[in-house]
Amino acid sequence: MNPRLSSLARGALALALTCLGLLAVTFFIGRVIPVDPALAVAGERASEAQLQRARLAMGLDRPLPLQFARYVSQVLHGDLGVSVLTTNPVTEDIARTFPATLELATCGILLGAGLGIPLGVWAAVRRAGLVDHAVRLIGLVGYSVPIFWLGLMGLLLFYARLGWVGGPGRIDVAYLYEFARPTGLMLLDAALAGRWDAFANALSHLVLPASLLGYFSLAYISRMTRSFMLGELASEYVVAARAKGLSEARIVWRHALRNALVPLLTVVVLSYAGLLEGSVLTETVFGWPGLGLYITNALQNADMNAVLGGTLVVGSVFIALNLASDMLYRLLDPRTKDTR
Repeated sequence: MNPRLSSLARGALALALTCLGLLAVTFFIGRVIPVDPALAVAGERASEAQLQRARLAMGLDRPLPLQFARYVSQVLHGDLGVSVLTTNPVTEDIARTFPATLELATCGILLGAGLGIPLGVWAAVRRAGLVDHAVRLIGLVGYSVPIFWLGLMGLLLFYARLGWVGGPGRIDVAYLYEFARPTGLMLLDAALAGRWDAFANALSHLVLPASLLGYFSLAYISRMTRSFMLGELASEYVVAARAKGLSEARIVWRHALRNALVPLLTVVVLSYAGLLEGSVLTETVFGWPGLGLYITNALQNADMNAVLGGTLVVGSVFIALNLASDMLYRLLDPRTKDTR
């Protein structure tokens, strides 16, 4: 069999098994936790007969394997159930809320990677110097301080006291229905509509939560960049380049960083996936109407269809980005190609 076809087949099989495992985990966690889905549907004042009818309608009287098979069949047909909290199909709720999370995480990773990579390179070049210690301290604070505390302090200082940024939410209510939102990305939709006043207002709401997520990713990316660059700067080809008289700037930015970008790409992509799935606290603090806040509200109201659907989407996004980073790594680094 062709090695490339064999590799693709193994990758497809691994992806299918991973997705099936994700479905199983989300389903059985939803059944194990001490929450009765029928009670959430029928209401707390429902009689036992009403609860029993709700359980029959939801298929909860069947054995767990049959329930899981039914759940997989529904998911494969694009049916994630109906949200008890919003009374809308979960797929519609996710389509409405996910763009907000996507916009927030994308701005966060652009800030984190755009600042973290140069800082990490600078720290490696100035190893054991003042810059190196400063970058490591920035990373340590980013790892140690809870992001929800930073969010609350940021709102208190920059919104409540100084008035430099917008408050909770994505945009002021006055602009909420002033323009169409075909993509769900507030900045892009405002720009497409030519509403630059709304664009500025949305940006003022976005800058603080995106900066916090960017700082969180910067702490990790700068640390990994420093580590990769230290390894590259100690390589033999760097010693040879210096012996040939190449400038230090060219050695660092044209040669060492270029080689370090291959593994660093995986770090950035996985950091992005982490922001997409881990922005729950940030969205809760800032009242950001994204997928994280949607899942949190659903969990508080025992809306298991919404919880399972949101968790499934987040896990699928993480798997897809992980697969994309692996493919890019194999494409950019010839050492990983199958030579059989």
